[in-house]
Amino acid sequence: MSPDPAASPVAAPPRRARRSCLAVPASNPRFVEKAQTLPSDHFFLDLEDACAPPVKEDARHAAVTALNEGDWADRTRTVRINDWTTHWAYRDVITVVEGAGEHLDCLILPKVSDPRQVTALDMLLTQIEKGLGLRVGGIGIEAQIEDARGLVAVDAIAAASPRLETLVYGPADLMASVNMKSLVVGEQPPGYPADAYHYILMRILMAARAHDLQPIDGPYLAVRDTERFRAAAGRTAALGFDGKWVLHPAQIDAANEIYSPSQEDFDHAELILDAYAHHTSVAGGAKGSVMLGDEMIDEASRKMALVVSGKGRAAGLRRTSRFEPPAAG
Repeated sequence: MSPDPAASPVAAPPRRARRSCLAVPASNPRFVEKAQTLPSDHFFLDLEDACAPPVKEDARHAAVTALNEGDWADRTRTVRINDWTTHWAYRDVITVVEGAGEHLDCLILPKVSDPRQVTALDMLLTQIEKGLGLRVGGIGIEAQIEDARGLVAVDAIAAASPRLETLVYGPADLMASVNMKSLVVGEQPPGYPADAYHYILMRILMAARAHDLQPIDGPYLAVRDTERFRAAAGRTAALGFDGKWVLHPAQIDAANEIYSPSQEDFDHAELILDAYAHHTSVAGGAKGSVMLGDEMIDEASRKMALVVSGKGRAAGLRRTSRFEPPAAG
């Protein structure tokens, strides 16, 4: 069942910076305080796996306090609630949104295996926003794909709500779901000579891009092995993912670097955009394809350059070169 458009008039989701998405146990005051000093693009106060059952209720209220009183600067502010199969989920949503809705950008919904789970969260958020006088649709949803059912249904999940902003890969639960022969999250299972995760990653990536969502890679649990973290992040960045969950401060700088274009690529993308705009204009000769140095550029080049330029600007890069139109003659 799709959300009623009249009941949920949500604009296209914003394109937020999510190179590094920091997991913060909402039940740990020391970690919450430390997280406010770290340079992650995005953070989530976790009410799910990071909180043991006896402290989940207190963690909700701690998340509200952290959102309302914390100094989070301009980072994307999110909370991961418990999944719909638990008895905690609905109260997580009500407590957090009623208590701190004005300081909340998104809710992360874990273990999404059916689009109706996203629809249900959309409807509950709409009711709370209307009741509080908040802008309907102002709080986004991030859907975490963590099992075989979710992966098979990922296209329907990606289309389930205009609130959706991201699809997040949940590696540990998904590996368990398919009985993968490995106990090390994110590492290749023994006995398989190729990349065991390529299909999973591409499936999530295609669904996200087809619905204008951001694909986000999940965590790498060997938190002090920065080199292996960089290798895992580099693989999904190369495919086109926008960012990765981070579990330790040492992973943040690596993620911010890996999911940002290099200065050279950013400058080159900006030159392509300027050159294409000039040469396709009447003043530039209204040409469909032209040369930029030794490189032919056309409309496809412009689209590729827009991706790199957008990611560079979101990362705070500034160009260091300038396009000079060729002299008339």
